[in-house]
Amino acid sequence: MVAISQGAPEPGIAPIPLERRQLGTWDGFVLWADLGISFLVMVVGMLLVPGLGLGQALQAILIGAVIGNILLGLGAIVGADTGVPTMVLLRAPLGVRGSYLPTVINVVQLVGWAVFEVIVMAQATDALLARLFGLRSAYSLWVLVYTVLTAALALGGPVKVTKQFLEKFVIWAVLATTIWITVSLLLSYDVQALLAKPGTGELPFWTGVDLVVALPISWFPLVADYSRFSRSRGAAFWGTAGGYFVPQVWFYAIGAMLVLAAGVASDPDAPIAPLLAAIAGLTAGWVALLVLLVDEADEGFANVYSTAVSIQNLLPRLSQRDLVLGISAVVLALAWLVPLTQYESFLLLIGSAFVPLLGVLVADYFLLHGSRYDVDVLYETSGAYWYTGGINWLGIGVWIIGVVVYLAISGLPSFGVDSLLPWVEVGASLPSFAVALVLHAAIGRLANGLVRS
Repeated sequence: MVAISQGAPEPGIAPIPLERRQLGTWDGFVLWADLGISFLVMVVGMLLVPGLGLGQALQAILIGAVIGNILLGLGAIVGADTGVPTMVLLRAPLGVRGSYLPTVINVVQLVGWAVFEVIVMAQATDALLARLFGLRSAYSLWVLVYTVLTAALALGGPVKVTKQFLEKFVIWAVLATTIWITVSLLLSYDVQALLAKPGTGELPFWTGVDLVVALPISWFPLVADYSRFSRSRGAAFWGTAGGYFVPQVWFYAIGAMLVLAAGVASDPDAPIAPLLAAIAGLTAGWVALLVLLVDEADEGFANVYSTAVSIQNLLPRLSQRDLVLGISAVVLALAWLVPLTQYESFLLLIGSAFVPLLGVLVADYFLLHGSRYDVDVLYETSGAYWYTGGINWLGIGVWIIGVVVYLAISGLPSFGVDSLLPWVEVGASLPSFAVALVLHAAIGRLANGLVRS
């Protein structure tokens, strides 16, 4: 059995033994609620309006959050059942070596998002200090400070960060702050008038839903990295899906309201700056910014920690500690050198790969394997998950078909490519997930039938 001993400091990618699974429903809820509280969540909420009216935007937020978080919760269940991180789980449907492709994609997107978070925190600190004290920019210094903080949290690991950092302080301060921002918005602006104002029609409703679904799905490649520490599948599902659902709906709504009420406009060179200015303009808004800034660090932690775990799927002998330090150095350099705007379109394109990949995993685990993987075999270079030379070409093929379906429906607006299937009016997320799930289940059952005959 490939497992860590009870006193082992680093779990790596080995299955977590039952006695070390310390996160209950509340712990998972706190972890994922904190991961869902972010300036970037509000920025995505801002994208829904004025293309949609506020009423339509709120409907899209609710529908998309329900869909996205149920799917995310399913991924969390697989992690809790097996005690295994996400990239290792993908060895089952794609093959041991087949899992390396999504692992490489995941490493790239996680490093990108970690850089995103450090840049956002540094920009927010600069804006806050300039507003309060008139200080000149010290962006490079704040990039260093927040990268060090991110590395320190990543070295602590999910259980320690959740129980000693998030539950004891951060969740309560952020809850009070979010209530304060919400009340200030409701008291400062005429919400009924905002609800009555129609959208411009530039954003189709189901494209808006896709924007909402995309955020929880973007966490799928790392969800099992944390749910493997859950005490039960129920704790994993409800802690993950419920924890992320609440702040996602709340912060998307705040972002949409700020656009319409405060006249916040997107700035391509500094997309976070108008949002920070709008929050700071609320009553005691600078206090809210300070608290949200502290909470933003846990998103960077998750990205750096899961990058290390993902790399260990490729190179399991590498130390998790050394990987965290090396990844943090890369994040530091990129945050210093690369503008924020060069990442956004690239990251959104990479993220489109993971909706159909989740469909493949859900079909493989729940429908083809009866909610049971032979965990030991996941780590062997032979056996059921080795397929042909370590790759399950059928699983890879289904995944690629799912990606093509997603891109055909959504197009690539950031690159000037329109949808090839404009008549599809349910967005790209559900069709691509469904196509991947149904195809993988059907082909898998056909292959099993041929083997038996």
